[in-house]
Amino acid sequence: MKIRVYYEDTDAGGIVYHTNYIKYCERARSEIFFEQGQIPSLSQSSGFVVRDINASFLATATLGDMLHVSTDIVNIRNSSITLLQEVWKEEIKLFSMEVVLVYIDKGHPCRIPDIFRDIFKAF
Repeated sequence: MKIRVYYEDTDAGGIVYHTNYIKYCERARSEIFFEQGQIPSLSQSSGFVVRDINASFLATATLGDMLHVSTDIVNIRNSSITLLQEVWKEEIKLFSMEVVLVYIDKGHPCRIPDIFRDIFKAF
């Protein structure tokens, strides 16, 4: 997924604020579902939640930069999926994170629905 850095993404020094890299990755995860005509939830009481994030900030982006967010599946389990997401500016890796998502229903972990499992597998 391509993302342009806007003024609102930067701090007073003109550098992308660190939490925005996580937001960019969230957008890329959502796009996986939107491209398939789906919303990553079957009801108001179910959906994916972030359980763990291990993030590395490697370099900086600045106003106007075009970034690319890549997403790769590391592992799919019964109720969770682990993804590796990276933010790149051309050949330079700026950010990397491994995120564990758990599918919940009414606040409790449950099996990832087949429709979502299929979307991830096709991705």
